[in-house]
Amino acid sequence: MSAMQIWDLWYPNAAAQGLLFARGRLEPTDVLLVHAAPEVLRVEVRDADGAVVARGEGLARTADRPMARLRRDGARITRVDLWPEETDLGRPVILCGGEVGVLCTWWNAPDGSEWRWRVEFYNHR
Repeated sequence: MSAMQIWDLWYPNAAAQGLLFARGRLEPTDVLLVHAAPEVLRVEVRDADGAVVARGEGLARTADRPMARLRRDGARITRVDLWPEETDLGRPVILCGGEVGVLCTWWNAPDGSEWRWRVEFYNHR
């Protein structure tokens, strides 16, 4: 079994210290898609031992889109909100609460009025 990462996504503009939006455990990745991300995120990526390996603060929404792409570049996390592209198929996607799946298909109307997508979830013990 490969080492795992923990991605913690916080909504910093709520409550006294922010609210947890999602905490997901997944195989190491440099790109994570986020469904329905809040307008601002604080992100910490931890290794299997709990050490912080990357961080992003004040990651503001960049567009009115249903998905955000978080990208790890060394110890820094960046955010771009977008319509997923062909290259995003097969990438991990995290939902509010922390469930992580793989983006299998994506379609959206050119005007952004509707979209359809399929995510696959897999777990083992």
